[in-house]
Amino acid sequence: MSTEGQQKERFAPKQPVELADPKDDVITLEHLQKCNGETEGYPTYVAIKKTVFDVTGKETYAPGKSYHVFAGKEPNRALGLSSLAEADCVADYESLTEQQKGVLNDWYTFFSKRYNIVGRLVDESGSNL
Repeated sequence: MSTEGQQKERFAPKQPVELADPKDDVITLEHLQKCNGETEGYPTYVAIKKTVFDVTGKETYAPGKSYHVFAGKEPNRALGLSSLAEADCVADYESLTEQQKGVLNDWYTFFSKRYNIVGRLVDESGSNL
């Protein structure tokens, strides 16, 4: 099997996941922060490299669970570092090594095969962050 085929298989979910067509809705950082699994009436989102994924109903992102630290954030640096530290849950990932950026890209692939894409993260003026 080719390396690309092995990677696709490695990130494929164990059970088939029925995903909706990706959306390109504009989601502001302010709105994303409310989608933290704790704000009543809001879904639970995680953004990776400006792409916003809906992880609503996934137990591991619920308050008190292991990946809740990522909910309502764009934790690029933390994902690249394989860190669960709150301080690492920031969008900037330019200082990551090439290997760490590869890990971040692996997380993006993992999310894109399991969770619906609900939009793209922009700043309050509507510009890409």
